[in-house]
Amino acid sequence: MKIGFDHNKYLEEQSKFILERVDNYDKLYLEFGGKLLYDLHAKRVLPGFDENAKIKLLQRLKEKVEVVICVYAGDIERNKIRGDFGITYDMDVLRLIDDLRERELEVNSVVITRYDDQPATTVFINKLERRGIKVYKHRATKGYPTDVDTIVSDEGYGKNPYIETSKPIVVVTAPGPGSGKLATCLSQLYHENKRGNVAGYSKFETFPVWNVPLKHPLNIAYEAATVDLKDVNMIDSFHLDYYGETAVNYNRDIEAFPVLKRIIEKITGKESVYKSPTDMGVNRVGFGIIDDEVVREASKQEIIRRYFKTGCEYKKGYVDKETYQRAKLIMEELNLKEEDRKVVTASREHLAKQKGSNDKKDICSSVAIELADGTILTGKKSPIMDATSAAIINSLKYIADINDGIHLISPSIIEPILHLKSKTLQSKSVGLTIEELLIALTISASANPLAQVAMDKLNMLKGAQMHSTSIISKGDEQTLRKLGIDVTCDPHFPTVNLYYNE
Repeated sequence: MKIGFDHNKYLEEQSKFILERVDNYDKLYLEFGGKLLYDLHAKRVLPGFDENAKIKLLQRLKEKVEVVICVYAGDIERNKIRGDFGITYDMDVLRLIDDLRERELEVNSVVITRYDDQPATTVFINKLERRGIKVYKHRATKGYPTDVDTIVSDEGYGKNPYIETSKPIVVVTAPGPGSGKLATCLSQLYHENKRGNVAGYSKFETFPVWNVPLKHPLNIAYEAATVDLKDVNMIDSFHLDYYGETAVNYNRDIEAFPVLKRIIEKITGKESVYKSPTDMGVNRVGFGIIDDEVVREASKQEIIRRYFKTGCEYKKGYVDKETYQRAKLIMEELNLKEEDRKVVTASREHLAKQKGSNDKKDICSSVAIELADGTILTGKKSPIMDATSAAIINSLKYIADINDGIHLISPSIIEPILHLKSKTLQSKSVGLTIEELLIALTISASANPLAQVAMDKLNMLKGAQMHSTSIISKGDEQTLRKLGIDVTCDPHFPTVNLYYNE
């Protein structure tokens, strides 16, 4: 993989910049935009970026840092799903707590925002508290967003309980956007100020990249990633007016800045040090770019991936038609086509050949995978395994230089699994999923040295690109993510069934 980003340089720049901010306050509330862990979008558009760069940066500062996690009660109530993990926001909070603790970062508490005694949220609060997690409940702020006098009063932020913290840097994070991170930070500023403490607010940003051109594919890829939020990159007019310097930000931050500035000034009783929304951000990611062409190409590929993802979400009913059309417009803006992703053409051509050589109606999907050396391999659905599993086993044979005609998994292992699925568990989809395939391959490895050789090559699939001509199962999608394979799908279900559609 060609590298376009210097991870170590970025860590140095970003940590230095944060510490400079902290020096101005007794306590800094640092809102984290984007993913705190497993930032796969950043990793894909900035080849060389560590998906856990943010958490590694915090580990450098761990003696000065504690973490507050926000989650919006409405997202818990409607079981909102975090797309990259396929889990609900409340479950993601639990996962995040475990991940932070594993990395020796202190989790202060969980804040339930806009709480209105929702039943499912109350159950979640009970679950947290009975496991020893401190929980704060913040209700909707009276007067928000325009009545600043009410917002900054005992009837506004004053109604929220004060979160007791002890470290100079309080990281405020969440499972996703709209979780109330900003409101939590401002509420804390209000309480800190009433207690006579000098506290500040800043935002840890990655995208859009303020010092990269507005129409750079890297920034357009951010629009593609947030197409459901209708985020639009804009020139920060406040920054341009005050500094005479062009900076890129996005519409929500620019629109909110005048009110946000007034709220901070009302809380502190003095003029804000921030003259623009860009000022508020701590974003040095642009300084880590070392090969612009590599980043441009990676960003274009991410835009195509996001387009396919939005198409599948539209087919499943998760997003509206306007969102899908917006994803198409972003593609057209950069003159991108579906076929600019190599595996798309390969998978479709493979499917066409299968249909042409067989009249059976059950041939409805084909998968192509591009390996690190540029080789493209394919897989098709069979009674033994689904198309994604076939592509994986074919790839492992290729990487391990094993003849395609050699069976790595004994029939004595496959047949009992298929029997269990079809007869005992009454599964409608009998073929081996990727996870089942890997388990079977692991069992075979104890008696078959070639199977062990194939298993040893699994890590070489990391970074591979895959496309399926039909929507793959959630289980296969999650397994592919764990293997480090980027997958896209045509927005077609593999069967006409409504429930048994995997």
